[in-house]
Amino acid sequence: MSCKAAVFDLDGVITATAQVHFRAWKQTFDDYLRQRQKPGERQFQEFSYEQDYIPYVDGRPRYQGVRRFLASRDIRLPHGDPSDQAQAETICGIGNRKNALFRDLLHQEGVELFDSTVAFARNLAQQGIKLAVASSSADCGYILQETGLDRLFQTVVDGRVSRRLGLKGKPEPDIFLLAAERLGVAPYDCMMVEDACVGVQAGGKGNFGLVLGVARTVDAQLLLAHGADLVIEDMAQFSLADLDQWFTQGITQASWNLSYHGFAPTEERLREALTTVGNGYFGTRGAFVGEAINDDIHYPGTYVSGLFNQLKTEVHGKSIQNNDFVNCPNWLAIQLRVENGEELKPLTTRVQQWHHFLDMRQAVTVHEATFCDAADRVTTIRTRRIASMDRVHLGAIEYSIIPRNYSGSVTLRSRLDGTVYNYGVERYRQLSSKHLEAVASGELPAEGDDDGQIRLQVRTSQSAIDICMNAVSRFYLGQQRLHPSRQLQVEPGLVTEVFTLDVQEGREYRFEKTVSIFTSAHWDSQNPAADAREALRRVPSFGELLERHRAVWNGYWNLADFVVDGDRFAQKALRLHVYHLLATANPVSTFVDNGLPARGLHGEAYRGHIFWDELFISPFYNLHFPEVTHSHLMYRYRRLDAARRVAREEGFAGALYPWQSAGTGLRESQQLHYNPRSGRWDPDLSYLQRHINNAIAYDIWEYFFTTNDTGFVEQYGIEMLLEMARFWADITRFDEDDERYHIRKVMGPDEFHEKYPHAEEGGLDDNAYTNIMTAWLLHKTIETYCHMPSDVRQRVQRELSFDESELRLWRDIVQRMYVPMRDDGIIEQFAGWWELQELDWNAYRRKHGNIRRLDRILKAEGTTPDRYKAIKQADVLQCFYMLAPAQVAGILHKMGCEVGDPIELLRRNYDHYVPRTSHGSTLSYVVHSSISNSLASHQQDAWNWFREALASDIYDTQGGTTPEGIHCGVMAGSLEILLKGFAGINLFKDRIVLHPRLPDNWRRLAFKILHRGNRVAIDIVSGEVRAWRLENGTERELECTADGARLTVRLV
Repeated sequence: MSCKAAVFDLDGVITATAQVHFRAWKQTFDDYLRQRQKPGERQFQEFSYEQDYIPYVDGRPRYQGVRRFLASRDIRLPHGDPSDQAQAETICGIGNRKNALFRDLLHQEGVELFDSTVAFARNLAQQGIKLAVASSSADCGYILQETGLDRLFQTVVDGRVSRRLGLKGKPEPDIFLLAAERLGVAPYDCMMVEDACVGVQAGGKGNFGLVLGVARTVDAQLLLAHGADLVIEDMAQFSLADLDQWFTQGITQASWNLSYHGFAPTEERLREALTTVGNGYFGTRGAFVGEAINDDIHYPGTYVSGLFNQLKTEVHGKSIQNNDFVNCPNWLAIQLRVENGEELKPLTTRVQQWHHFLDMRQAVTVHEATFCDAADRVTTIRTRRIASMDRVHLGAIEYSIIPRNYSGSVTLRSRLDGTVYNYGVERYRQLSSKHLEAVASGELPAEGDDDGQIRLQVRTSQSAIDICMNAVSRFYLGQQRLHPSRQLQVEPGLVTEVFTLDVQEGREYRFEKTVSIFTSAHWDSQNPAADAREALRRVPSFGELLERHRAVWNGYWNLADFVVDGDRFAQKALRLHVYHLLATANPVSTFVDNGLPARGLHGEAYRGHIFWDELFISPFYNLHFPEVTHSHLMYRYRRLDAARRVAREEGFAGALYPWQSAGTGLRESQQLHYNPRSGRWDPDLSYLQRHINNAIAYDIWEYFFTTNDTGFVEQYGIEMLLEMARFWADITRFDEDDERYHIRKVMGPDEFHEKYPHAEEGGLDDNAYTNIMTAWLLHKTIETYCHMPSDVRQRVQRELSFDESELRLWRDIVQRMYVPMRDDGIIEQFAGWWELQELDWNAYRRKHGNIRRLDRILKAEGTTPDRYKAIKQADVLQCFYMLAPAQVAGILHKMGCEVGDPIELLRRNYDHYVPRTSHGSTLSYVVHSSISNSLASHQQDAWNWFREALASDIYDTQGGTTPEGIHCGVMAGSLEILLKGFAGINLFKDRIVLHPRLPDNWRRLAFKILHRGNRVAIDIVSGEVRAWRLENGTERELECTADGARLTVRLV
């Protein structure tokens, strides 16, 4: 058995004192509220179990419980001192009053033990498993002594210990972590047993191997919702065999599931985004079937990669255009009613049980819900859905119905709904959003042994893209096919099948809905209406589709999984990140002519546009599925003419890729940006982020270096590089006074700084990141061109009218580019940085709490971040993310700058800019974690930023952005940190070098990478590194070293 220790809560787990606590609390608070009541006032509301004890007091330290409850009644008292008398009107005084009452009740009634818990603990002890008690109660030690249990437990951490050591109370895990530490066992190897919601929350935060909830007085669903792995009503229901099964199998299975218990309206949109199913061609959010667009609760969006439509809107007297990622017809619409009752929906029907989860291994989203309607009829609905990875134009739902306490008639309505509109991002709702126009709807009758179909065809209003969606519906009882009565309802943009079915109590009825989705936007369909019909001819059952879908995903997981042993949260989050990346783009979706959308196929944020995020996303694909990177680089190549046009329109030569790109490759950046804090539309100058050219050049180079795909570089890459280099050479201006080249009127990655204070025009001069990376681009372009075969050089000279004399100017720019830098080595973010004001960061944190979007806060106050040394995300430091410190120093050295030690250069700039960064982008966590790994003095920072990156989407730490769409950049970036930071991988042409630095609580890190055709499996266990070669990419021996020691890499 791999469980080595168990940590038990006391009240409600070992002893039946939870109710005694409640009674003491109730008497204390009711007496105090009665004492405060003034004559003539309405009778005070008594302290109650469900409304007060559970949310404010249960499981928490005593004084914290007093403060939280009184705050809920708008009562503020001085804290006082723990030595306060029980009569004192202070937090401590009231807490002490409760404790005295509690002891009186114990003295009068004695302590009742839960014999099953004591017996289980004794069984654990006999197996050599160490035992501890961790409780918020200051009376814990006293109770254990009174019951004679103090000798059973090796250590006790109670309220007195917490107060003495300054430990945080639940839901923080401090007391449980201290208990495990005193036992000498890692939390990952411990089970903990709790009966309070805040207690199981603490277990999850503390990385305990098993968090077991005991639902004696609290609803089991609440404990599951707060993070319990398993819930029982009594310890007699849990055996040593169950414990062994969890630690040998259950903990692994749990790492593949993102699970939500209990219906939570305020959390549904986040859950829907994180449980999206996708196959790279289309993505469908994880909304409960049947739910329509509902202001801020449900949003059942479906998005087809690369499908955009442009609309005009009048805003503040300006006609602005928004090219949106189109919300396609809703195929999830399935509603059920029993007899003549109401539709069973979580917003209008009583929910008895709710479980919503994503099975990442199988790429299946599941809902399990039990409803009780107004006539007390109880129905369980269980749904599974997939976006088929085997046949990417198919989506499928299995919808199971179980009548729990009745037999009768049910009515099921299944729709294809093309009347939907874009409504997923609140700040876009003032803009035009109706993108779809009805073309055709109806049915296609059954032919022979082929099922009949319903069909829907809509068209985007501006881009004139046809979207064709067909559906086949089937009913089953077990393996028996059923044929319930059916009616068809057809309206413009909407087709509905209405089925009536007689059901019997306790039996499970299964409805299967399979849809095909084709559009005229993609080359693989010349006739989407015919293709949609043909795809459903003799379509397999849901079970067969699932099996084939699962097989493709298994293949992907076999190549791209990351195994972390010792950290439950990191393991789950990393798998979630891999899942969503593959749902957004993968080898079977490379036929789609689209870039890598920054927010996936999961929502409408950023309008589905393509930004520079590929810089952070492509490394994952380069090392696992390079054909995906190739596909997205070809998206850029096919829009090279559009980039040339953008450059020409700005008066420059070469090619300038726009900051935001969609279908055409022309500029899509907003003219106005809505500030939800001020309610105003402000000018949007983000189009000045011309540094996207450098990011695309970097993507090309990294793809080539990782794959050695010379054919791509010779045929396509060199052309893009040369044209981007031409743009930079043309926009750069030589200053005769300082004999340096300057780049003016640009924005860096920071984004807070759009222009100089009081300036009318946008843009900044000599952004250091832009200048350094432009020098890098020019150098790499020269190097790449000079290494091209002569026939390739002749071809590009002819096709691009390129003269090699241009190279001389580029070399001169590389050597004489201006990068503002002080004598102490701090690189100035842009010319004029030092003249900006310092911001009182602490004051803004005290006032606003979350200041990540400091720009919106400042603008709402009537000022602007342009005035302050305050940045959104890494700017100067971004150079050190893309290039090693020695490379940055080398570029600066070529320019004639004296930089000294490269690591010291990084450290000085890190120490200057990090305290002035709000981290308003999730990408900021990735950059700062990555570069911290290069600084011995900042290794803890690297870990902290990495945890922030892991948590950013799963917990929506940016405050409402993830429900609008996941962040592919931070998801892929977290995997890059894992490889380069913790595994310490450095790739060379014919060798792989590792310098592993695993976090303290990680025992193992295992993964596979593909480098220049060599697929290698790497396993790092307790500092020892093993490697296997799975595929040969070269006849030469592949060298692999770990901390200088050469590894034997065998082909297996």
